Amino acid sequence: MQALAETYKTQLEALGSEIQESEELKAYLEEEEEEQYMQLKELFEPRIALVYDEVAGALPLQLIALETILLQPEFEGLYLPKILGFTVLRGEVDMARMKYTRTQEHFKNVLLAICNSANFDLLRKRIGQSIQMGFALSSDIWVTNLINEVDNKRVRYFLQGQKLDRYRVIDERIKGYQRYQRQFRSENFMSAKFPEVVSDLKTLYSPLKRFLLYRVEGKYDNSSIIPHLRSFVEHKDFKGHREHLEVIVLFASFFDLEGDDLDHLRKHFNEVRKSMDDFQRQYLEYLLQLHLDDDVLIQPDEDKRMSAVMDHKVKDDLSKYYDLLDEVHSKGYTADEAQEAIKAFYGQYQGLSNINECLRQTIYGYFKRLIRNLEVTDYPELFEISKLYPVYMNIFANQQFSQQLKELSLEYIGKLLKHYTDKRGKDYQDIKKFVATTFQDLDFLKEKEIVEMFKTRRKRKKTS
Repeated sequence: MQALAETYKTQLEALGSEIQESEELKAYLEEEEEEQYMQLKELFEPRIALVYDEVAGALPLQLIALETILLQPEFEGLYLPKILGFTVLRGEVDMARMKYTRTQEHFKNVLLAICNSANFDLLRKRIGQSIQMGFALSSDIWVTNLINEVDNKRVRYFLQGQKLDRYRVIDERIKGYQRYQRQFRSENFMSAKFPEVVSDLKTLYSPLKRFLLYRVEGKYDNSSIIPHLRSFVEHKDFKGHREHLEVIVLFASFFDLEGDDLDHLRKHFNEVRKSMDDFQRQYLEYLLQLHLDDDVLIQPDEDKRMSAVMDHKVKDDLSKYYDLLDEVHSKGYTADEAQEAIKAFYGQYQGLSNINECLRQTIYGYFKRLIRNLEVTDYPELFEISKLYPVYMNIFANQQFSQQLKELSLEYIGKLLKHYTDKRGKDYQDIKKFVATTFQDLDFLKEKEIVEMFKTRRKRKKTS
């Protein structure tokens, strides 16, 4: 846990003092009515949120320290229900079991602070769902031990009531977790800890990877993270480990670096590239994992950043691969020269090799970004771009690639048919004609399937 910057400590201390000296708190302590506490909440929680959002945006590694300060009694439990939710979602979940991979001690600390708060009876109304989800993802033994740490019998009974039987079923945990995640979609709350010794690499890597991808996807200011990444990259004991390689790939691909930061990464990346056993295989294996991860976007910008880090004077498969991508990204995948270069490169390797798989995913990414961003009024662009399908389907001769193009196209056609419902209209007829010819030529659909797609459904007559 990184210590909170003094400027934010000072702000929180001032807020804590204001809360204790406020007329709203005095009124609440005198009357002990929910209405007075809600006035306290409405006055101070937005101000706490401003500090929280500022730290989360610029100094995310200090979030746990900030949250720990807010556990102190002078804050009267304000903002803790929200923090409890953040702790639930920070935990790394084994998706096969839908259970946390390790115990969530910070979740426990926040929950116990709420349970021991003088304002528990009011806070409990805002934490039920968070406790239910946190308990569902934790082991029964851990939850039981946590509950037993609470002295107050009434609070213990409340906690025991949050262990829902339905979450014993994995499918219900999956649904519940997905619903719960959606509530926090617009929040910035992720933090992480960087490993300092080799023994921490495996345990801390997965949440670190998730954190880094979260930061780049949200386009946050990551300048405060770069010094920690530099220290990680240059750590001599980490070099040669798969986790070190993967963090370097994320750092090089997703962070805009220049000057000394870029030179520093170049030096250590290319050093590891030369010294690490089986580097090329492990690199391409991981790159393919990123391409196939729905939550990760490997676009031309990511390839260009990686290419800028890589020493192209080293004559190996990676240099050839990024030389090709530089040409494709500069000339465009629609250019004949780029297509010829792809064909020549692709023929040098086995069709199912990782290097060819990565190349196919790169080209598929172009199609996916274009088609997924088309509005329904832009359908003529699909007509044009589909002329490239046979080119790349012939180059790759890969069933999975063809299937991806088919599913991508059908997804968009489905949107069009929901929008253009007038079967006599020009738009509908143009789309029908396109599907009937192109999809059949590409072997995406059989004639019978096309007829079924555009068949008029008869409405059942109401029986009297």
